[in-house]
Amino acid sequence: MEKYKLLPYGISDYAQVKREGKYMVDKTMYLERMERAGNFLFLIRPRRFGKSMFLSMMESYYDIEAKDNFDLLFGDTYVGSHPTAERNEYQVLRLDFSKPGGNKDTIEENVNGYLDLKYANFVAKYAKYYPEDYVRRFEALKSTSDRVNYVHEAFAEHGIKSYLIIDEYDNFTNNVLNQHGEAVYHAMTHAEGFYRDLFKKFKGSFTRILMMGVSPVTMDDVTSGYNIATALTLEKQFNEMLGFSDEEVRQIIRYYNEAGAFSLDEDETLKAMRPWYDGYCFSEYANVEGHHVFNTDMVLYYLKSFLLNGEEPSDLIDPNAKTDYAKLDRVVRLDKIEGDRKGVLLEIAQNGFTYGRVKRSFPAHQLTDSNMFKSLLFYYGMVTIKGIEEGLPILGIPNNNVREQYFNYLLVEYNKIQPLRVDDLEDGFRFAAYRGHWREMMECICRQYHDTTSVRSLIEGERNLQGFMNALLTLNPYYLTCPEVELNHGYCDFFLMPDLSRYPDIRHSYIIELKYLPMTATDAEAEKQWNEAEEQIRGYAKGKVVRQMTQGTELHLIIAQIKGYDLLRLDQVDSE
Repeated sequence: MEKYKLLPYGISDYAQVKREGKYMVDKTMYLERMERAGNFLFLIRPRRFGKSMFLSMMESYYDIEAKDNFDLLFGDTYVGSHPTAERNEYQVLRLDFSKPGGNKDTIEENVNGYLDLKYANFVAKYAKYYPEDYVRRFEALKSTSDRVNYVHEAFAEHGIKSYLIIDEYDNFTNNVLNQHGEAVYHAMTHAEGFYRDLFKKFKGSFTRILMMGVSPVTMDDVTSGYNIATALTLEKQFNEMLGFSDEEVRQIIRYYNEAGAFSLDEDETLKAMRPWYDGYCFSEYANVEGHHVFNTDMVLYYLKSFLLNGEEPSDLIDPNAKTDYAKLDRVVRLDKIEGDRKGVLLEIAQNGFTYGRVKRSFPAHQLTDSNMFKSLLFYYGMVTIKGIEEGLPILGIPNNNVREQYFNYLLVEYNKIQPLRVDDLEDGFRFAAYRGHWREMMECICRQYHDTTSVRSLIEGERNLQGFMNALLTLNPYYLTCPEVELNHGYCDFFLMPDLSRYPDIRHSYIIELKYLPMTATDAEAEKQWNEAEEQIRGYAKGKVVRQMTQGTELHLIIAQIKGYDLLRLDQVDSE
């Protein structure tokens, strides 16, 4: 029998977690902050950051019918010893718009059916607060609209304090936009569209409202139906409300260490998790260093493996959480409208970042604008705020998990042009890691780059080469492929950092410098470029951080010089 609390991996019901005595990271201190922020609130976060669990916690805290269970649910939390005046004061209606689905012809019917069920349950739950005929009169109404209006009017008539909590407010509208295009989406969210009309009904009916989702697009498009919300998404004081901070992850590790469930070094464990799950910052006003957060579900997935197996998971990315290519592709080609979205993705994949100011809201028809698209990527968790440069936010890839999604996208794009022989690289990767035989790996990549000449239709020159090399090197399981890493006051093109936590017997690491020449370049220009590359790469190798990151492996300095689409020269350079 375990003598420690189990992790609530895969569970989003707060009351269930507390009843079953599972481990819970305390986020209740944010309740008083939210109450001070306003009565009508709106928050956007990427998927798998604990939104549903947080909303379930709010439901338990504010529900008047949960008053008798307050000590069980909140006795050991911050709000248990610092309760607010609003505690257990509300009749709570919680909606989850990821539940109704269907095609464009059935979605309205399905949404109405879902609302009928949720409002009927609400009426039954709180019937004792209304006249005796309240339930009967509700059931006698014929339409969803009439039933919703009846409940809302009863709030005012009987002086009821009501709280509406909406999870995934934009789920089915995003699906409609992605699958059926802007015209069908527009019909739902504008003029007399049924979803816009629903928000009109919410407005002014509930005492408090909180809505969460993954994109502000739908909110912007129904704004005339619901224009009273205070957006918390980019506010500094709510940056760490969802996700786990460094200290919260340390507290989890410390608890299980003290309980004897495992024995992990806090610093080393965070070091292993950070490249894959950390790096998110949601406010440009926050001090980025020290105010980044981990993906909630990923941390629980990782630590659960130690509880079950005594070691980290063989696959560092939870298979249930992987964003597949189809999702990213739909984001890029929304309604198949034109725009430079593909160029933005290629820029981020190559450089690891882009510059742009996050827009608080924008309608669907503006997604063709590349700056708006950058904001959408931010809300989806595909880029995050890495810092500020000359007053402009740096939007960077948060971690290797997201980086792999970009490169998987690029691989699919390349495969559309010319099928890539990915299997040919397996031996090359292994020989490079364990034998120091790097040439087979590099020649295979360069050969495939040459064969995929139609890639020029994506983007020309060095930027194309960088993206292609990034995508293929990221397939190497033995390394964390780090593009544009700062080494000794310069930025190398690629640093293959050995993943010693998974493959402790790796013996070799690599710095790779790419040099691109146009087809018109002369031999003299090629020689000059090569000499400059040698000087650069030797400079990178002298940095202290290199010795720390290679951790005792033999470091190889490789230069690949490409002219047009042909490999001109490939060689290893001595460090001295």
